Order: sequence, then structure tokens, then C-alpha cells
Amino acid sequence: MNVARWRAMTRLGRRMMFHDGAKLVGTILGVVFAVVLGVQQLSILLGLLQKNTMFVDNAGADVWIVPRGTEVLQPGRLMDGSVLSRARATDGVDLAEPLVMTGAALQKLEGGTEPVTLVGAVSPARLGGPWNLVAGSADAIEQIDTMIFEDSERETYGAFDLGTERELGGRRVRAGGFTWGLLPFGPAYAFADIDLARDIARIPTDRSSFVLVKARPGVDPKQLAERLQGRIGDQLVMTREAFARSIVIALLRDQLGASFATSTSFGLIVGFVIVALSMFSSVIDNLREFGTLKAIGARDRDLALLILAQAVIYGLVGSLIGLALVGRAAAGIRSPQLVPLIPVPLIVAVPFVMTGICCVASVLALSRIRKLEPGMVFR
Repeated sequence: MNVARWRAMTRLGRRMMFHDGAKLVGTILGVVFAVVLGVQQLSILLGLLQKNTMFVDNAGADVWIVPRGTEVLQPGRLMDGSVLSRARATDGVDLAEPLVMTGAALQKLEGGTEPVTLVGAVSPARLGGPWNLVAGSADAIEQIDTMIFEDSERETYGAFDLGTERELGGRRVRAGGFTWGLLPFGPAYAFADIDLARDIARIPTDRSSFVLVKARPGVDPKQLAERLQGRIGDQLVMTREAFARSIVIALLRDQLGASFATSTSFGLIVGFVIVALSMFSSVIDNLREFGTLKAIGARDRDLALLILAQAVIYGLVGSLIGLALVGRAAAGIRSPQLVPLIPVPLIVAVPFVMTGICCVASVLALSRIRKLEPGMVFR
């Protein structure tokens, strides 16, 4: 097909679209609906997954040593001190520190308790946090009986501010700082020096939940993890990336993945149906026009190009409007409990995916055009 013919069919397809404004708006709204529902569900899913991998991503460790069978980051079985000793003696290890993670109950001002996930890290390296502070300093946990809590839970804890003292697991502690957004699926993280955390949770000094390792400069974390696994065969050794991937896979295997996959697919299917029916209806409404084009020499592939040009316009325009709406919605619902994520690759992929869906949806209209007889215009 020469360029002039291609341009003529594209221009004609565009004019036919704008000739029926109501059908144009309805079809684009179908694409917008599919984009908004699909991308919003994906952005929420990515935000929820990030909530559960953020600790691994921000702990500062290149390699994690965890109890056998661990798939997600949560309090569980404790490891003995020999694991830490063997890790520190392994070639390529720059730093290895224990981390304690356990559940605890914070006494509320009005009575009762509120659960927290108690995290004990070793100073001054503090592999395992805290991070993302909005008040106070991470150095505060080096002070006696001082901890760092989640800012968004201050109202839940009741009149909680810098310097406030409360009981945590029977131990009097003081708030020395606040983080923002450190809320996994479970209770919010509360950070303390590892000795204080062990004392509150009554964990022996030679026990830890995990061992966090930093590789020496120039050492590949993956190779270091393999070396550590050889020395510590009774535990599981994973790089930061591998552990985060394990968490994502474990969560997606649950109902979380099925639920969001269903809702996202629903949006795409609805968009597909709306576009397919709109384009087929447009062909039915303009049968004589298409018949006239055939009568004056237009071939099936010329008309196919006309329909596909319309599909591309629907896909691109609807995608851009939908992405703009999703971006505003994501900003509106952003909170410490949930930060929807719309990564650049997703933004780039959406117009291509929706354009492809619109092109596939146009097949119904194309099948009707192929059966069209040019002689109908003379009847």
C-alpha cells in the first residue's frame, strides 16, 4: 500500500469518528474506564507489595540469613549465635549484624494495648532501620530506653509525642522519633536498640531473628550468598533482591493476587467489549458509506486500515485520559497505610496494551466489512 493511500484512509477514518460525536465519546469512555480500573488496581497491588518488601529494600543489607522455610518477613523462629559467628568469618563479608523482630504490645493512654512489630538493630550501623524519619533522629535509639515509632499511629497510641513515655511489653520506654509509612500488612514497626528489644521480648543475647550482611566493596552479593550458604547450610541465605522476590511471590500466591487479577481483567474485558460493540455499531450505521468506498475501488485491506486507524486513536486518546485520571486518584488516596505505585514502565506499556486491545476489538467490525457487497449502494 502506498503512503498516499495510507494517509487517505487514516484521514477518512478520523473524519468518520468525529462525524458521530456521541459514539466517539462513548467509545473513548470505554477505554478510559478500562485504563482507570485496570491501572488503579495494579497501582494498589504494587503499593501493597511494596509495603511488604520495603523493610528488605531499606534495611541496608546485601544478603539476608533467615530461618529455613522463610518466605515472607515476619517474626518467627530464632537462630543461635553460631550463625552470626560463621557469617562474620566468611570471606567477602564486610559487616554482619543480628536483627531481632518480634511482636509486642504498647500500653495506650486510655487503657488497653496496641500491637507493634518490635525491631531491634545494632548501632551504629543499624542494619534494619529505622528509615524515613519525620521527627527525631535515628541516633535516638542509642539512648537508654528510647525507641522510634510510626507517626501515622500516634492517634491510635493516644497523645503520643516526642519524649512521651509508655510501657511496652512491661518495660518503660520513651519516644525518641517517628517514621512515616512503615506499615506492613501487620502492626507498625517500632525500632529499638537490639539489647532493649531483647530485654522487652525476653530473647536471649545469643539469639536473633535474622542476620544481615553487607558485602565488601567489589564483592558480588550473589556469589557471597552462595559462599555463605555453603558455610551455613542449616539456614537459608538470600540476596536482598531474592528475598524481596520471595515475598512478592508468596503474597501473589494468596488471595491477594487472585483478587487483583480478577478486578484488573474485568476492567480490560469491559473496555474490550465497549470498543468492539462501538466499532461494530459504527460500521452498521455507515454500511452505505463503506459500500460506496468499495464501489469506487477501495479494497478490504484499505477499509481494514481505516478501522485500525480508528482503533489506534481510541486506544491512545483513552489511555492518555485514563492515565491522567489514575495519577490524580493515586495522589488523592496516598496515605501512610497505602501509597499506590505507578512505575514508568507501566505508564509506557498502557497505551500499547490498550491500542492492541482496541485493534483486536476491531476484528468484529472487519468481519462485517469483508462481507459487504459494493452493489448495495445501488439498491
